[in-house]
Amino acid sequence: MRLKGKVALITGAANGIGFAAAELFAKEGCSVALVDFDSEVGEEKAKSLSEMSEGKVSFFQGDVAERSSVDSFVKRVREHFGKIDILINNAGITRDGMIHKLSSEDFQKVLDVNLTGVFNCTQAVLPYLIENGKGKIINTSSVSGVYGNVGQTNYAATKAAVVGMTKTWAKELGRKGINVNAVAPGFTETSMVASVPENVIQQMKAMIPLGRLGKPDDIAKAYLYLASDDSDYVNGTVLHVDGGIMM
Repeated sequence: MRLKGKVALITGAANGIGFAAAELFAKEGCSVALVDFDSEVGEEKAKSLSEMSEGKVSFFQGDVAERSSVDSFVKRVREHFGKIDILINNAGITRDGMIHKLSSEDFQKVLDVNLTGVFNCTQAVLPYLIENGKGKIINTSSVSGVYGNVGQTNYAATKAAVVGMTKTWAKELGRKGINVNAVAPGFTETSMVASVPENVIQQMKAMIPLGRLGKPDDIAKAYLYLASDDSDYVNGTVLHVDGGIMM
């Protein structure tokens, strides 16, 4: 088991990629704190994982965009598990719109969750990682943040900024024994693409050399690698998990 004895805090863990990561980490012996805004689904998912996990699995309700909420759930996670070894900044939202139609409210909401949320969680968890003398921080970017995407001014901006923060923190925290890396998923079968018309999905697949959309497990496996000891000499990288859509 690659994460036996470790404790991971995963945001946006009630569904999609976050839940796939929580499930995979639990199978690898990790104790997992599922953090999500949706308490009803989160509690249910945590209960289902706790029945098959060797480590502890618990749910913590929280809003990554609100600093007081972040400070509260991080403190509770630390008290519950006794430590935090791994932080997965996975929570994210979309509020898509062409630039001439995008409202300032939708622009700001995406920044609050996808960017400020990553800052809030990292700063709150950091003292515990420094206390350990070792830790892993994994941030979720996107191919949209690297290459841009039509209708995603706000989303692409946050995901590009996450790359910048990742590289900065890798330089700042490496000597403290903390590895900071990012994963940039391509188009993945989650609720974010569930409303995309079928003809657009087919166009996406035609652009991907592997001929399919990603699955949440594909991204979760990248998280696992970066969270495990196998990646102890990997720092400041952005791991693209996109089927080769952009080369």
